[in-house]
Amino acid sequence: MKYLVQNGRVIDPASGFDAVADVAIAAGRVVSLGAVPADFAAAQTMDATGCLVIPGLVDLSARLREPGHEHEGMLASELAAAVAGGVTSLVCPPDTDPVLDEPGLVEMLRFRAENLHQARVLPLGALTRGLQGEVLTEMLQLTEAGCVGFGQAEVPLANTQVMQRAFQYARSFGYTVWLRPQELYLGKGVAASGPLATRMGLSGVPVIAETIALHTIFELVRSTGARVHLCRISSAAGVELVRQAKAQGLPISCDVSINSLHLTDLDVGYFDSRTRLNPPLRQQADRAALRAGLADGTLDALVSDHTPVGADEKDLPFAESEPGATGLELLLSLALKWAQDERVPLSHAIACVTHRSAAVLGSALASTASGLGRLHAGGVADLCIVDPQASWQVQGAALRSQSKHTPFSGYELPGRVRATFVGGRLAFQHAD
Repeated sequence: MKYLVQNGRVIDPASGFDAVADVAIAAGRVVSLGAVPADFAAAQTMDATGCLVIPGLVDLSARLREPGHEHEGMLASELAAAVAGGVTSLVCPPDTDPVLDEPGLVEMLRFRAENLHQARVLPLGALTRGLQGEVLTEMLQLTEAGCVGFGQAEVPLANTQVMQRAFQYARSFGYTVWLRPQELYLGKGVAASGPLATRMGLSGVPVIAETIALHTIFELVRSTGARVHLCRISSAAGVELVRQAKAQGLPISCDVSINSLHLTDLDVGYFDSRTRLNPPLRQQADRAALRAGLADGTLDALVSDHTPVGADEKDLPFAESEPGATGLELLLSLALKWAQDERVPLSHAIACVTHRSAAVLGSALASTASGLGRLHAGGVADLCIVDPQASWQVQGAALRSQSKHTPFSGYELPGRVRATFVGGRLAFQHAD
């Protein structure tokens, strides 16, 4: 089907394009930006006056709860939430049930996702069998099944020898290893170490749980040359170590979650289980460093860290509740809010959830998914139309995700997604 999006402010941070222009879409591709071909006959025309037309968002951390919750239709609901938030491609961590350590499971997930015709799902394969940290998975077979990288999700890889072998193997075949830096024994608490956790009697996770793991990862990267993506950096000290490692030329990239970018441990309030998250919320100085690091490019991407949690697992005492929060529908608005708060250029904020995220995936993308995070003539037609002047209040019950738990409930956020295209198909349109 052919579409024509007219009069929107088109922003493509990858190329620097920023102008009011028409976008013609046909056969899953962007036919033109600006002058529309004389013979182009649109089946549907959309007026985007006053709106932004930007590349579809690429979210590097979104759990979909499948395999494991097929009976609840989790995949359908979470992908519907994704396109409602302008997310057209998302990376799914391997900590499903069962774990994504077999090609058949990866192929099944991709097949189910493709049949829903919503957002594009890019699975991460498990780095070790069962995420148990002992035996490496068959990375070649998992890559052929569609995995874009390999990680341990929330399970620390305690055996340094196994990590070294994983890095060596990944380096030999050009794979990227995705790790959240956390030391096993120091990272078992439920809140960030500090005065608040002490006063509330909550077991703490010190900053060194992150920095010790970072030092280990960096030394192994130096010795093996493997490419590593660091997931959800959470501390000022972690940001500084990443900055130094990049200055030394290490092949690393990293992201930060919307939770750590906007919240601190003070938001735990009176044991609010909606703020029970991994990594835990840290102090204001850490948040300030994360915001600065994302602004200056030390941190490459902003992620939703979407982790749906059911009511039975969340409505418990803080320390007993399951960590996680819904975030797919909040990612774009919280990126815009960060830009407003910190006076960051709009194009940079959009880049942190589009082409900078896609760059992390690099050569792992299949040819059918190449060009993600960009908006240019001839490229894949993944885009969203956003009204930057429209604000909306976060209400958990109104979210499309099956999980209604978010620490941002009640927040007034900027930017309302009006429509989302995935591969040239209209996947979402807001009912005015």
